[in-house]
Amino acid sequence: MSHPYRDFPAKAFWRSGSLPDGDAVIAGLYTPKFAIDADTGIATAGSCFAQHIGAALRRADCNVVDTEPPLRRMPETVARHYGYGIYSARYGNIYTPRQLVELLQEVQAPDPDPQLVCEYGGRYYDALRPAVEPGGLATVQEVLDHRRFHLMRVSQLLEQTGIFIFTLGLTEAWIDLQTGRVLPTCPGVIAGKFDPDRHKLHQFSFAEIMDDLAQISAFFQQFQPDMKLLLTVSPVPLTATATGQHVLAATTEAKATLRAAAGAYVQGNADADYFPAYEIVTSAVAGGPWFAKDQRNVAPEGVARVMQTFFAAHGLTMGEAEPPSDTHEEDPHCEEALLQVFAP
Repeated sequence: MSHPYRDFPAKAFWRSGSLPDGDAVIAGLYTPKFAIDADTGIATAGSCFAQHIGAALRRADCNVVDTEPPLRRMPETVARHYGYGIYSARYGNIYTPRQLVELLQEVQAPDPDPQLVCEYGGRYYDALRPAVEPGGLATVQEVLDHRRFHLMRVSQLLEQTGIFIFTLGLTEAWIDLQTGRVLPTCPGVIAGKFDPDRHKLHQFSFAEIMDDLAQISAFFQQFQPDMKLLLTVSPVPLTATATGQHVLAATTEAKATLRAAAGAYVQGNADADYFPAYEIVTSAVAGGPWFAKDQRNVAPEGVARVMQTFFAAHGLTMGEAEPPSDTHEEDPHCEEALLQVFAP
């Protein structure tokens, strides 16, 4: 009998497509749409997991764009504490596509809004990236000046980027009703004060995420007509949810929505691709377990498994791995992780 499945490759079948024991890479799991070479400018942004991707690319001597580097003599630990060297600019974690859309809109009209400067303990913070100045700044004007400089650097980043890697992390977000902007974390967690009349929880839908991804690609092509968008979904579970659900159910819903939107968007756009980091970390057939003892952070061994698949598909040589998991700790720069302080 003849039917379409007779001619499908091994990767289409569970028996032959799942990972054989001892293999480091699932054959055929990732077939890149576009190539990466030594000259390709790569930018990274997104949720906490995107930090691991950027670090691995740097260790492999890829051309990772960084237009907002620290001062030359600043020690690495201090630089990281202030948000340097984590992503391709000092924007902190960008958990939702809407945050990235709004950042790109602001880059094109760089006039920071004083209403998005928040206060804590007599110091002032950028509400859109509150963790990059851990001690805050002395005045509102200083915060606005820092943001103008940051937006200029993001503009330079876009002009140098060939592939933009964006890791989708959350569907839940807090919106500042006074300005309409999406915040990276709930006011009061890092800086500012929560106001129930001003700050509203919003859960982004599949349709909203699809529309935001389309806007992101359109913005990119205004800076670089050939720029590509490479999407990943963070395998890191939610630290907390404000939806009223159990955090496990909320995590599953969020990741399913993000994964479905990423897949649907990539299928219809030649300038976008999806890399299955989420599947590698969370699937039982990919080996593991790849989470640290807290069952939330991805262990260095899990990050290594993800990047082995990525580098093998692109024909690149992987650099030195992260330290083993027994030295791994929660990343203190992850804003979302700070929600843990409110846990009972």
